[in-house]
Amino acid sequence: MTSSESLAATVPVPATVAAAQGRWRRARWATRAQFGALGVLGGAWGVHIPSVKSQYGLDEGLLALVLLAAAVGAVSSLFVAGRFVAWLGARRAAQCCAAAMGLMLALALSWPSLGWLLASMLLFGAVMSLFDVAINTEGSALEALAGRPIMGNLHGSFSLGGMAGAVLTAALLRGGMAASWQLLAIGAAVALWVGLTARGMLDTHPEEGPAEGPRARFAWPRGQLLVLGLLIFAGMSAEGAMYDWGVLYLKQELGLAQEQAAMGYAAFSAAMAMARFGGDGLRRRFAERSLLRFGGGLSAVAMAAVLLSGHPMVALPGYALIGAGLAMVVPLLYNAATRVPGTTRAAAIAAVSSIGYSGFLIGPPLIGALARSWSLTAALGVVVLASAVLAWGARHVPQPPRA
Repeated sequence: MTSSESLAATVPVPATVAAAQGRWRRARWATRAQFGALGVLGGAWGVHIPSVKSQYGLDEGLLALVLLAAAVGAVSSLFVAGRFVAWLGARRAAQCCAAAMGLMLALALSWPSLGWLLASMLLFGAVMSLFDVAINTEGSALEALAGRPIMGNLHGSFSLGGMAGAVLTAALLRGGMAASWQLLAIGAAVALWVGLTARGMLDTHPEEGPAEGPRARFAWPRGQLLVLGLLIFAGMSAEGAMYDWGVLYLKQELGLAQEQAAMGYAAFSAAMAMARFGGDGLRRRFAERSLLRFGGGLSAVAMAAVLLSGHPMVALPGYALIGAGLAMVVPLLYNAATRVPGTTRAAAIAAVSSIGYSGFLIGPPLIGALARSWSLTAALGVVVLASAVLAWGARHVPQPPRA
């Protein structure tokens, strides 16, 4: 037993402090559950993008339009995300958005026409974006209360959920379950899970200081927020390309069966999860700039090796290295945005996300157009470029204050 543990064992903790610590722990586990649920939903959707392509008879260009619709919804909702979370609170906002997300996932393969699918994707992207802001706002508040990094751990739960969603859907595909029934079951389960576990989230968040004030309106990115937003744009472009096109690349370009291609998604998400769970410790030991520079470089080199080799034996471990390289981009930069004075946590996250999610706006049609003109292999060179931008731009990340 260490001296600090001995002291903790002999000195009584006031009841109010113990109760506050208990609430914090419950809120942390509840927030982990929300990140995990979003990952499961994203994993199921990523694996079934080829199913959407087949169900509606889409080519790469029309598939890019479907993904673009989701991105338009995601970016548009960010302009009201701060007010939405302030109005309902992070807990109720998460519950409402999860119900809508689950419904849209459940119906993704059941719409009568492409027009209905596009409309549903607008709503799907919008509520996913609002849900993302709500749970990241909660995570930032928990980190402020703890006085130590926890955002990497929370985002690790998202990646772990993504791996679980990919493995689950791969197993269901192998078992012969219809894709539409898979999405129905997973969508309903995610909505129910979030509805129950979100009850443990914080009732209220700590004050953000007099400099920020009580404002919850959207903050137009400029100065440091603009720089961080552009780096998040690069990170989300690379990550989104892997989520949206990674399985299709393995299936279409490398000739793997869909359930085997799903293992690439699982490898990417598993490595990202492990890197994020270890990332909070790394943030305490190394400069955030150094972590971002190393991660971007690793991702760029790994993706280049995958595309140049064109071999499944290189692609699967390559996907894992890409996931590890991109792991800390979003948790690190989201939390850096909340340290910029002049706005609230939710508004700061929404501001940088508005640029970041634009990567999903530009990425799908760009990759679709490049794939149509040349090949999907050439189009995924965007991941190499975006990762290199992260490594180069790491020097512009503001350093966190030392305790």
